[in-house]
Amino acid sequence: MEFKMILDLKIIIFIVLLVILTSGCTTIVPQNYEGLIETLGKYTKTVKAGLTFKIPFFQRVKKVSMALQPLEISRYSIITKDNAEISTSLTLNYQVTNSFKYFYNNTDSETSMVQLVRGHLRDIIGRMDLNDALGSTSAINNELSKAIGDLTDIYGISVIRINVDELLPSKQIQAAMDKQLTADREKTATIAKAEGEAENIRLTTKANNDALIATAKAKAEAIKTEADAEAYRINKLQETLSQASEGYFRNQSIVAFTKLSAGNNNMIVMDKENIDKIGDIPAIKKIWDQDKN
Repeated sequence: MEFKMILDLKIIIFIVLLVILTSGCTTIVPQNYEGLIETLGKYTKTVKAGLTFKIPFFQRVKKVSMALQPLEISRYSIITKDNAEISTSLTLNYQVTNSFKYFYNNTDSETSMVQLVRGHLRDIIGRMDLNDALGSTSAINNELSKAIGDLTDIYGISVIRINVDELLPSKQIQAAMDKQLTADREKTATIAKAEGEAENIRLTTKANNDALIATAKAKAEAIKTEADAEAYRINKLQETLSQASEGYFRNQSIVAFTKLSAGNNNMIVMDKENIDKIGDIPAIKKIWDQDKN
């Protein structure tokens, strides 16, 4: 009975040792990872995802993620070409393309990449004036992507996308810009109001002038119409008189002198050529004879 217990204990110890040895000989590299196998601290080889065998106590496996990873670079200050201070923050997506370079070429490749991004962004914005920088975010993104593309290759990293999230001037500059913007808006409003009033005056003056011109044209047209009517009347009268007989004129003369004799003033003015014909009119001859007697 005692022998059986000892045997069972040995079997259990053997199984435990076997499990420990087996677990020490294998490791699992997850999906989207690569394993870097080191033998006595020296790089030996790179293995892909899956079950990997190793020599216990002599080898170890360092796992490096190959998946796309986001990274946020916290806000920091940059001085522009015209000595204006602005703060900026960035986000980027990067991917490890070479696990050996990423792990062994630098003690912290991610930190080095961030430092490179910050340095290049300072250089880009430092060559720009404040207004140019604030209005050129897209251009800054493109230039920054080109600048860091090759440099990050030495760390086994590829920057897939980088974006400048914000470019903010300092509070003092922002306050000055707000005042300038307010002044510009008030100036624009004043100019617009003045232009509106000037346009209103111009339109009113034009309307008044148009009314005066229209009135003058109407009066001129009325005078012309009246003159045309008078001329037509005179022409018709002359035409009628030219067709009248001598008796008609004598009759008109008698009527005229009759009216004249009825008044207090009987003076008649005639030219010397026609004075001798006054006796041809009976009424006038009678008045003449009465005056002689």
